[in-house]
Amino acid sequence: MLNTVWLTERSNDGTAGCVMLLGGFDGLHAGHKKLVARARSYGLPVGAMTIVGGKTGNSLFTTTERRVLFKNAGVDFLFELPFAEIRTLSFVEFAKLLEEKFAPKAFVCGDDFRFGYMAQGTPETLAGATHVRVETVELLKINGEKIGSTAIKESLTSGRIEKANALLGEEFFLIGKVYKDRQVGRTIGFPTANIRYPEHKFPLKKGVYETRVTVDGQEYKGITNYGARPTFDNEDTLTETYVDGFDGDLYGKTLRVRFVRYLRDIEKFDGAEELRAQLREDIRRVREND
Repeated sequence: MLNTVWLTERSNDGTAGCVMLLGGFDGLHAGHKKLVARARSYGLPVGAMTIVGGKTGNSLFTTTERRVLFKNAGVDFLFELPFAEIRTLSFVEFAKLLEEKFAPKAFVCGDDFRFGYMAQGTPETLAGATHVRVETVELLKINGEKIGSTAIKESLTSGRIEKANALLGEEFFLIGKVYKDRQVGRTIGFPTANIRYPEHKFPLKKGVYETRVTVDGQEYKGITNYGARPTFDNEDTLTETYVDGFDGDLYGKTLRVRFVRYLRDIEKFDGAEELRAQLREDIRRVREND
């Protein structure tokens, strides 16, 4: 189902006369933010087209996370298109769908934007099919490297989280609800918030990370284990976070966990005391930026 989701209070204005951002938008990296800035410069409501499903491999961000990203960037609404429902549309049909549904004043896209069946549509054919202004923005590069999902995913897979964050323009993050697990962390003085990593979200390299955790609007430093817990013979992959300085019950709360730095590989320790000593060292490094 084609879905329009309003992110701001401008929904009463409607979409007519808006500026539409076009792209697959696997997330919202630094290059995409350049597009958003250009679209916002028109001073009109800004909408963004996003593709749901259909990509090779998992998406960088879930649908919920993408909505947060676009709202924070100043986009007023999203047009969420399931890939399965649009994959056979010709570029003319696709262009007419956008024009008739939103009546935009302008489209803004990257200069490599392609759309429609077999990716036959280009910014030039879009302008010809709709007679709407189409503005293209040159692709953004860092150190000569194109900013895109492929480069970001390669960095996440190899544990180079700081490079991935530079390409994104902000920290890679996870939004999820805390659930009750075995509560082993409490027994060694490090109670943790457990969040299931979404099935269709692109995975990081398994390991222990320095993180920032937002709880009820307040941010804390943290250490996050993404992967198994071999010391306790638990091979299930999950996201387990110690929130430094938080005192209270996190069960049922929705947290945002931002991954800042890769600290170390996951290890199997000889018992709880050895693990406790390592966690003390991990949190010391986080507190002292060591």
